[in-house]
Amino acid sequence: MQAVKEALHVATVPSCGLVCRDDEQRRVFEFCKACVEQERAGSLYVCGCPGTGKTLSINKVKERVSRWADEMGLETPDELSINCTNLGSTSDIFSKILTKFQVRKKASGKLSPLQQLQIMFSHKESAPRRMLLVVVDEMDYLITRDRAVLHDLFMLTTHQFSRCILIGIANAIDLADRFLPKLESLNCKPLVITFRAYSKDQISNIINHRLKALDYDVFEPLAIEFCARKVAAASGDMRKALGVCRSAVEVFESRLQDSSKQVFGVVTFDHMDTALSKVFKPVVVNSILCLPQHQQMVLCALANTFQHCKKKATTLGELNKSYIEICRSSQVPAVGMLEFSNMCMILSDQGYLKLGQSKEDKLRRVTLQIDISDITFAFKDSRFFQKCLEQPKF
Repeated sequence: MQAVKEALHVATVPSCGLVCRDDEQRRVFEFCKACVEQERAGSLYVCGCPGTGKTLSINKVKERVSRWADEMGLETPDELSINCTNLGSTSDIFSKILTKFQVRKKASGKLSPLQQLQIMFSHKESAPRRMLLVVVDEMDYLITRDRAVLHDLFMLTTHQFSRCILIGIANAIDLADRFLPKLESLNCKPLVITFRAYSKDQISNIINHRLKALDYDVFEPLAIEFCARKVAAASGDMRKALGVCRSAVEVFESRLQDSSKQVFGVVTFDHMDTALSKVFKPVVVNSILCLPQHQQMVLCALANTFQHCKKKATTLGELNKSYIEICRSSQVPAVGMLEFSNMCMILSDQGYLKLGQSKEDKLRRVTLQIDISDITFAFKDSRFFQKCLEQPKF
């Protein structure tokens, strides 16, 4: 069964290709292809919840672009992959890009890496000849920590002689609404491609696709369908589905060892049911984990407000103060009151809280519609959110 678990491992890239993301990959490829053909810079923003195949799809497109350029006799673009969570400082991203362009040149000590890139892309004689495909993963980190760096990064693609093909990848879908209007005002709004959560049928197809290379049946069809239904209903996270299947295989192995009859069978519905009960948290907990960071911080602020007192309601203004205190102590830039109010309306629409009516926004009554225990349980493994939940009521 080791081969089965390896086939279902998240880190295993299927040799027979990636399924269910053909349209998204085609759009990303066409974008890169146009930039290379026309020798022009461009920017693309890829967003979607975790486990929807974003990074794997982009890696496949990079390989395809390289092959296509070779076949067409065009100069293959250089490649640079950056994970924002690994940056010591957010501005280090410009140093990495500059190093890729200036391998043999000495950097100027008087100018910052960003300034050097801006000058380089503003003059034809200093502009690099080869295009550079820059893939920036975990861009949520820049959106929540340092939007000035984010804006400067996208603006690099607007200079007349820029050679950057920028692809940003982020987990949260609605974070785009926070920074796209600003980028549009700076004339550097990227093309946006959204990876939707996987459906039941897509999850089933991907699991079966991975198992196709094996010469024997491993799962009952009903077991795979059960897993796909549960995961699709909760989050559509393919990584979660693969984890559940691996857990079901381990349940099967454990029961086989305990049994006196050493007859090899298949993973059944019962095995899958046991695995799902082990791996899956309640639906509300999973939905909290899939929320954008600032909405999660609002829920932490609500939990802090009600956890140590008998009050069952607060006002939007008081909740905003608690949220701002969490942002300050966590060193995360807080959103403005209007955007905060909009976030609370989204949380209200999704059933996490209830907003009352008032002529003045700050005086609107706020009540929590889920258990505080669901919030604390959702964040029990996150050091960042554990600190948020330790904040006293403001």
